[in-house]
Amino acid sequence: MIAEQLIDDIDYDESGDGPTVVFVPGSCSTGAAWRPVISALNGHFHCVTTSLLGYGGTTERRTTRDPSISHEAEVIEAVIRRTGGPVHLVGHSFGGLASLAVALRGKVPLQSLTIMEAPAVNILREIGDYRHYRTFREMSDAYFAAFRGGDREAISAVIDFYGGPGTFASWPSRVRAYATETTHVNILDWASAYAFPLFPSELAGVDIPVMVLRGGESHPAVKRANELLSIYIKGASLVTTEGASHFMILTHAEDSARAIADHVTRVERRCVFDGCAAG
Repeated sequence: MIAEQLIDDIDYDESGDGPTVVFVPGSCSTGAAWRPVISALNGHFHCVTTSLLGYGGTTERRTTRDPSISHEAEVIEAVIRRTGGPVHLVGHSFGGLASLAVALRGKVPLQSLTIMEAPAVNILREIGDYRHYRTFREMSDAYFAAFRGGDREAISAVIDFYGGPGTFASWPSRVRAYATETTHVNILDWASAYAFPLFPSELAGVDIPVMVLRGGESHPAVKRANELLSIYIKGASLVTTEGASHFMILTHAEDSARAIADHVTRVERRCVFDGCAAG
């Protein structure tokens, strides 16, 4: 069964049967970004996708004065409630950071969380890794300045930061066009990320199974931020996909699907034998 609908101007698509997995995409994309991964899962899970604020059919609710990531969390929570929950939550890039916010808020039932390459900038600052934190800041500050100066393809700096030089140029024209058209939304995403405090003590309070997935060829600052998430979230596992970088859900869809399926299956088996205490 495939269904496509909106919940209060929030994208909601679903397909397949089995344990429910909610997939949250990153910036400059929609739930369609997960199609290669969902295809690789071969219908073994009930897959639900959405889009973040300002992308696809999901209406923007943030402002420059209030870019709080809580607005993103509310969208994901609405999607989870629509499924009937509890769910396995999977977020890529900024979607991974927003999914972490959902887990920290504890307002909807989650069976597990998978974070893929989240721009968890403030964990770097909190533990004193200013070198990697400055790397993020210098990139984003230059990007903001370029956009304000009229550079229509300023977003290319972000894409190449994540995927390596030439990544943006290698994308199909329609994908480049969508990233360019939604640059103003991506700038709000960065404001949300920088305004989202990440304290080790709060991360330690996440009490569901968590997998952090990163690419072996990803930017060192991204790899370090995600490693720190796996360290400070109690019991979290860290999985590195060798040869992959930030856009692994496209370039390494089968590897990504396998890691997600293994994680979800382990949690489901544990639930059968031990029972689940969903958050």
